[in-house]
Amino acid sequence: MMRERPDLNFLFLTKRIDRFVDCVPDDWGDGYENVTVGCTVENQAEAYRRLPLFDTLPIVHKNIILQPMLEKMNIERHLGDVELVVVGGESDRNARPLDYAWVLDVREQCLRQSVKFEFRQCDSNFVKDGKLYQLPVRQLMSQARKANINT
Repeated sequence: MMRERPDLNFLFLTKRIDRFVDCVPDDWGDGYENVTVGCTVENQAEAYRRLPLFDTLPIVHKNIILQPMLEKMNIERHLGDVELVVVGGESDRNARPLDYAWVLDVREQCLRQSVKFEFRQCDSNFVKDGKLYQLPVRQLMSQARKANINT
């Protein structure tokens, strides 16, 4: 379908980037211009595991999705050919906390590498300046937008 509809843009997100080359069509080559692939990463251990492989894959448009972001992460060395980094938290009363300082740190990494950054969603258990805020699910996206830190 992606090959047959070049007039449409497709977004493909996966945490199983290690299976990517097994799943692309034979004529993938360097990728299709109308396909963006996002590699999801939730912690530094998975960043160490997934992102070096993601760096090597033949993909025209690459995004990194840190959602849910479960800890402070350094991904800067993997931003070379990435177009966008998206950060967000979990949406559940038992959500693991997201610290705003982690969000701002990733934003700074993106700014240094001239990569677009989007803070997509706060966390139900959101930490800012050392204080824990419990946010209702319906406010997670709007609170992230209010931070006004997207680039």
